[in-house]
Amino acid sequence: MATAAESQAMRHAVALAARGLGHTSPNPVVGCVILDADGRVAGEGWHQRAGGPHAEVHALRAAGERARGGTALVTLEPCNHTGRTGPCAQALIAAGIARVRYAVADPTAQARGGAATLAAAGIDVAAGLLTQEAEAVNEPWLTAMRRGRPFVLWKYAATLDGRSAAADGTSRWITSPDSRADVHRLRAEADAVVVGSGTLRADDPHLAVRGRESVTQPLRVVVDSGATVKPGARVLDDAAPTLIAVAEDTSTAHLPRRPGVETVRLPRAAGAGLLIPALLAELHGRGVRSVLLEGGPTLAGAFLAAGAVDKVVGYLAPVLLGAGPAALADAGITTITRALRLETVDVTRLGPDLRVTAVPTVVATPATPTTPASLAEEN
Repeated sequence: MATAAESQAMRHAVALAARGLGHTSPNPVVGCVILDADGRVAGEGWHQRAGGPHAEVHALRAAGERARGGTALVTLEPCNHTGRTGPCAQALIAAGIARVRYAVADPTAQARGGAATLAAAGIDVAAGLLTQEAEAVNEPWLTAMRRGRPFVLWKYAATLDGRSAAADGTSRWITSPDSRADVHRLRAEADAVVVGSGTLRADDPHLAVRGRESVTQPLRVVVDSGATVKPGARVLDDAAPTLIAVAEDTSTAHLPRRPGVETVRLPRAAGAGLLIPALLAELHGRGVRSVLLEGGPTLAGAFLAAGAVDKVVGYLAPVLLGAGPAALADAGITTITRALRLETVDVTRLGPDLRVTAVPTVVATPATPTTPASLAEEN
């Protein structure tokens, strides 16, 4: 059983881990708190950037000699391998830690085994303290490791009658400044922001994070099978890196050549667009562990039909239009029995709007190849 001090320390470690969101990929976010032998906080730390010291190392440095005989509370099982930094399990042993409590076991073959190494050194080790909270803060990385593809969060903004734009195509601004500011938080926590070429043509979005300090800008990804990006598109500026995904058989000779802008060729799906699994595999190979899917309705429908949406965040404005495009297009769902059921996990008011967060009640599976489900269309 964990003591009250250990539970409180682990809760703080989870909060520390959250500070690394958007900065650590392809690594996880991790927080650590060191209690001295009397149960008082001696040091704390979190993984701040890939290639930098891990959370345990930061916390041990802060604790110094007070770590000897103390307890380490860590949100993820201490790593057991040498990469760009040394194994945290050995750092804890060298510091004289007597007890280790970690929340979540490391799912990767490369890094797991730290708990066994600690136990073999005579350290009292136990797992499972505040597992749910620690899993939630590290959800994108854990999903990526367990499924072999990036975690995908679909974000959309809509009126109460489900319209993402008016009949004439105008969509600025359906939601309030409060909601738009929150979207920049989502971007700041993501490794990549994905849109289709239809959204690019209609809205010319910038997709970089604004209004937040010390941000690692996400990779801007444009799904554009026909290579239609214009030289003046805002996503081509130097605010953040950009990846343009085009079809293998499409000429890219006319695409702009600029520093920070890269083109990748991917296979077409049957019918149109690009294969979503191929797109996600490409991003995963580039170290992308979390994707913010921003637009538009056809692209969102394709991701949903492919079973590649892990969370939905909808910003609902108290506005009625009565006509115009829906927030979601064809997702390969032809009958109510095949509807993707979601569990609402949060409802928050942002100014006049509501932000609704929901997750699928079961792990989605791709629709059959005869539907638009397996392709990434350009909207």
